Parts: sequence; C-alpha cells; structure tokens
Amino acid sequence: MAYVQVVAGLILLVFAGDFLVRGAVSIAQRAGVPTLVIGLTIVAFGTSAPELVVGVDAVLSHAPTLALGNVVGSNIANVLLVVGLPALIAPLHCGAPRLGRNIAIMLAATIVFILMCFRGVLDWPTALILLTGLVGFLLYSALRAKCNGDAVDPLEELDGLQERPDSYKFAAVLVVAGLAGLAVGADLLVTGSVEIARAFGVSEAVIGLTLVAIGTSLPELVTGLVAAVRGHCDVAVGNVVGSNIFNILCIMGVSSMVGPIPVPESFLRVDVWVMLASALLLVPFCSMRTHVGRFMGVVFLGLYVAYLVYLTHSADSAAAMGLPL
Repeated sequence: MAYVQVVAGLILLVFAGDFLVRGAVSIAQRAGVPTLVIGLTIVAFGTSAPELVVGVDAVLSHAPTLALGNVVGSNIANVLLVVGLPALIAPLHCGAPRLGRNIAIMLAATIVFILMCFRGVLDWPTALILLTGLVGFLLYSALRAKCNGDAVDPLEELDGLQERPDSYKFAAVLVVAGLAGLAVGADLLVTGSVEIARAFGVSEAVIGLTLVAIGTSLPELVTGLVAAVRGHCDVAVGNVVGSNIFNILCIMGVSSMVGPIPVPESFLRVDVWVMLASALLLVPFCSMRTHVGRFMGVVFLGLYVAYLVYLTHSADSAAAMGLPL
C-alpha cells in the first residue's frame, strides 16, 4: 500500500505542478504581467512547487529529515542524473549566457547551506538567511536581465508551455486543480515514504535522498530528455542550475521556517559534500564553454549509481547494528 501511495503521490505532483504553471502563466499574461516577472516568479516558483509542498508537508508530518533529504538528494540527482542521462542522447552545451553567473550563485548557496547544517539544526534563523538570499537572487536576476535586455522567454524554455489555456475560467480551474493536486500528492508521497522507511528499518533521511529525491526530480529529467531530443540542450543545464538554487534558498528556507529540521550526522559526513562535489563538476565545462558529452554522461551516471549503492549499503549496515543514520 505504501508503494502505491508513493507512486500515486509522484504522479499527482508531476501533473499538478504542470497544471499550476500553465494556468498561472496564462492568467498572468492576460493580466498584462511582463514576461520577465512571469519567469522570475510564477514559472520559477511553480516548477519548484512539488519539492516545496513535499518539504512543508514532511515538516508538518513530523518527518523533517525527509525534507532535508529531498533537497540534498534532488540537487545531487539534478546534476548526476538529470544532466548525465540526456547527455547520452546529445551533448549538453555549457556556454549559455548567464550560466556561469548562476553556477557561481549555486555554489555560494550550497556552501552557505553546508555551513548552516553544521549548526546541527535548520531553524528560523536559517530560514531568514536563505529567504533573504532568494530575494536577492531574484532582484539581481531581474536587474541584470532588464539592463542587458536579453531576458529569456520562460515560455520558450519550458517545453510545451505554449499550450496554455486561452480562457480565464479554464486557467483558474487548472490553478485550483494544481494546488489541490500538489497538496494531496505531497501528503501521499510523505505518508508512503515514512511507511516504507519504517518497514525496512531505514531513516526517513535515506528515503528522502533516494526515492523522494528522484521522484521530485522527474520534471527536470523529462525537460532535459525532451530538450536533448529536440536539440535545445542549453536549456537542460540551465534548468538544473536554477532548480538547485531554488531548492536550497526557497525549499529549505520555507521548510525550516515551518519548523526546525535536525541535521543527521551522516549528512555532515557524506551527503552535503557529495552535493557540493556534484555542483563543482559543472564548473570546468562552463569555464571552457564546452559540452557534457556521452562519455561524461556515462561518468555522471556511474557516480550517481555509486552514490545510491553507498546509501543502500550504509542503510543496511546501520539497520543491522541498530544505529541511527
């Protein structure tokens, strides 16, 4: 039953997030909201809505480490899986405008987040710092795009978004359905994940790092695969970097504002460093303005499989010795 809940929750999250973005973008455009504002707010927040709702629901459901595992695991999966798998189809270009700046912001956010993790708990002071960083990132992005006059149309970046509804009523229905679907889907996913963790004797953090993280990274993975097939490979890497920034600043910021999130010792030993190392993997490709080709795609995927094997082994060892993860 728990597996059914998880699968149903993931399906609801994927479709509900898509409905929410399509409906909200349509309403905003008809209301005369500038494309730049839509890109920096509605599209950015809307595509991160599944992770956000899962994080908040996990904290409210007394499974806070699931929220932490979801963000850390998603950021790892976004680089190693979401970049690695599409690279097998077509080389992913890392020379798009503003990509280097955003990678630097992602690295800075990751380092600040790791330093705050060493406090042992993520609470409201953490939330204030992260959310302040989010506001600063949005304002900086808006000013840069306005001054340079090169803002990318978010409707072109997100595949299929041009098929948004033409009716206010239908758009409103999509928004309501999206919000409801996110709430129900997150509750199913969190409840099922906690049951699976208890059944197998592993921590909620490990479930968050694996099952939940991969599930909530599915929209980015689908976008990357479609972009690779259609030859729009520069979009895939940009989406990954943007998603990682929002995961840390927005998802963890809001989640830690809802309630305190304890940081397990295992995260400080391994997982946060894997997240940082994964982010650093993109730096040489961006610096040389080159491609992530098929060989490196295999390397990325191999590293991700190795990390999953490590998590499985460490979870089994801890369960056998009766130790907390």
